[in-house]
Amino acid sequence: MFNRLIAYLDSIKARDPAPRSRWEILLYPGVHALALHRVAHWLFKGELYFLARLVNHIARFLTGIDIHPGARIGRNFFIDHGFTVIGETADIGDNVTIYQCVTLGGTNPDNGVPGKRHPTLEDGVIIGSGAQVLGPITVGKRGRIGANAVVTKDVPEGAVMIGIPARPTLMDAENYSKPFVPYGTPCSQMFDPQTQKLEVLKCEVEQLRNKLAALIDERGGDKADGEGDKERNHA
Repeated sequence: MFNRLIAYLDSIKARDPAPRSRWEILLYPGVHALALHRVAHWLFKGELYFLARLVNHIARFLTGIDIHPGARIGRNFFIDHGFTVIGETADIGDNVTIYQCVTLGGTNPDNGVPGKRHPTLEDGVIIGSGAQVLGPITVGKRGRIGANAVVTKDVPEGAVMIGIPARPTLMDAENYSKPFVPYGTPCSQMFDPQTQKLEVLKCEVEQLRNKLAALIDERGGDKADGEGDKERNHA
């Protein structure tokens, strides 16, 4: 038990350069939220639903992190900062990292049967701050979700997703080969949805300018040919 705790704290220290010691990590709200979730999940499996919810309520009050007692979470799960929501049927593998303000949300079943409504995160997944992963989808091993992305479809193993709705993007081999990339994506790239929309609009304006220039040249050529025909007729 003690060795597993040490290994867990060391796994967090490997992903977060801020703490100077394991004792400091013990003060993290994500660590408290996970510890209380383990208790709540044990009660939930024992069908002590009210007590499980009570522990969940206390954890949310103390940490700002809301993990439903029914969520299944693997080893070395790290929530950096807080204000994260994880739904009842979410499944989280080992060595998963989630940053602040992330939602693992569900869908509303049309047939009234709850079933699987929340995402499955496989081993080594990284979810950037503000991202929303919605529905019973699967994020494959070492999948990386950029900040503020909205994911509603399955993510292949090792894919890097950005934007609204999220779409795969290329990453430099140097960054992709790293075992851990903070926030899921290199911070040098642009992932703000408004910036992306601006870039798309710039491309569209440039295309229209090129088409207009080509049309003007074509009209100018036609006019020159017409004037040449008139001169030949007069001659």
